[in-house]
Amino acid sequence: MKKIILALVVLSGVALASCKKNYTCECRKIHTDDGTSVSTSDGSYTFKDSRARAEDRCNELEGTGTDLGGDYTRECDI
Repeated sequence: MKKIILALVVLSGVALASCKKNYTCECRKIHTDDGTSVSTSDGSYTFKDSRARAEDRCNELEGTGTDLGGDYTRECDI
């Protein structure tokens, strides 16, 4: 009985550990001026997590701002 419980615990641990993978989040800045959009790369981030959590973390990097190129929107995707 102890061997069965130990095997179940080990298999559960392996199953939980295998859910975490490396996901790459690619971000870009989109500057819009007079109807013209220019998109530039703005970083690549790797998250070792579940897909849902990695997507949430990637989405948290999105936003808006202003830099030397003017106003921009930052979009990020897995």
